[in-house]
Amino acid sequence: MKLAVVMDPIESINYKKDSTLAMLLEAQQRHYQLYYILPNDLYLQGAEARARVQSLQVNPDPQHWFELSAQQDISLSELDVILMRKDPPFDMNYIYATYLLESAEQAGVLVVNKAQSLRDANEKLFALQFPQCTPECMVSSSADTLKDFILTQKDTILKPLDGMGGQSIFRVKQSDPNINVIIETLTEHGQRLIMAQRFIPEIINGDKRILLIDGEAVPYALARIPGKGETRANLAVGGTAQGVPLSERDQWICEQVGPRLKKMGLLFVGIDVIGDYLTEVNVTSPTCIRELDTLYDLNISAVLMDKIEQKLKV
Repeated sequence: MKLAVVMDPIESINYKKDSTLAMLLEAQQRHYQLYYILPNDLYLQGAEARARVQSLQVNPDPQHWFELSAQQDISLSELDVILMRKDPPFDMNYIYATYLLESAEQAGVLVVNKAQSLRDANEKLFALQFPQCTPECMVSSSADTLKDFILTQKDTILKPLDGMGGQSIFRVKQSDPNINVIIETLTEHGQRLIMAQRFIPEIINGDKRILLIDGEAVPYALARIPGKGETRANLAVGGTAQGVPLSERDQWICEQVGPRLKKMGLLFVGIDVIGDYLTEVNVTSPTCIRELDTLYDLNISAVLMDKIEQKLKV
């Protein structure tokens, strides 16, 4: 099995928490040949998708977790699987990379997650495809429209559609004197669509990250608890993590979302649930494998690799 990973620089990852590394360690345990690709090393030659790659060895060592060989140039059709694990921002370079990966798919390579579905499933907007699961939401670039929503809901979260890790997320109440400047900043004076979402007070109990593999949920979630004086629960901005079993409502939400994810070829997804509500569907580079593995003695990457092997046999 030849497996390549498209990712940000491997030397910059957090060894203890990185989900991509967990996947690679499991793949190596299965004696896959591993290859490392930076997004800028993907290219097209005519209709052929190619890349400058490096053979990769990973190690369960926090001081020395990878070794790379000299770079070589290959056709992506030589590979069996490509893991697309590039972090946001989801910008035009990311979109162009998915077009190149789509060419690899046409040559018979399994891309996880499916290139077209990465483009189709914006992590904020895609959740709105399941209105039975989500809180009241608004997507607009109009200051007047957004202010009307804030006045109606009284307590609101405003966020960009392309962010990650809690970046540029604001909690705005109807009496906030900074409403105008926050909206102007986020929308770039009406030139950029953003999301407004009713504030969910159950955030105090955590923003749960639930992982789904081929539409099936891992039975435990990682609840990310906001720090004191903070609305955002993201671990990247100081939230703390606590493992929790899935509630009946969590399982119901997964049942609503899972079949669609499977149909779209979104093999590894992380959904975010606050209280009773689905807030995001993360398809680009979902995290929390390492934390859940440690808390519950799981091997989530093994389940993922089993699914990948099943897909390749079809």
